[in-house]
Amino acid sequence: MMSIGTLSKQSGVHIETIRYYERAGVLPKARRAPNGRRIYGKEDAGRLAFVRHARELGFELVSVRALLALQEKPELSCKAASDLASAQLSAVESRLSRLTVLRDELRRMVRACKNGRVVDCRVIDALTNMR
Repeated sequence: MMSIGTLSKQSGVHIETIRYYERAGVLPKARRAPNGRRIYGKEDAGRLAFVRHARELGFELVSVRALLALQEKPELSCKAASDLASAQLSAVESRLSRLTVLRDELRRMVRACKNGRVVDCRVIDALTNMR
């Protein structure tokens, strides 16, 4: 058994985030020691690691809940998990595409800037004239 502080240090997840995950239902409510403090076991640490990794991959909590529910039924087809991952991949690819456009525009602005006076600044000009 471990305290929330130990779980936080072990997992790299902030204490407030652990409490939030409990409130959001992706972590079960912690057991309580006689003094009222939260205590966690190895299973809780494993579930938190699962949640953390899913969140690092960009999954929203609703998808994390669905993935956790699937994990609890190993006999089922993994199509639902694959569908969730495919949707997340599409979202990431869309963001990458938008970021590429942003990067290219910023590069253009920086290259056009001659580092002279603000009145002649291409960065300021580009931002002023964007529509």
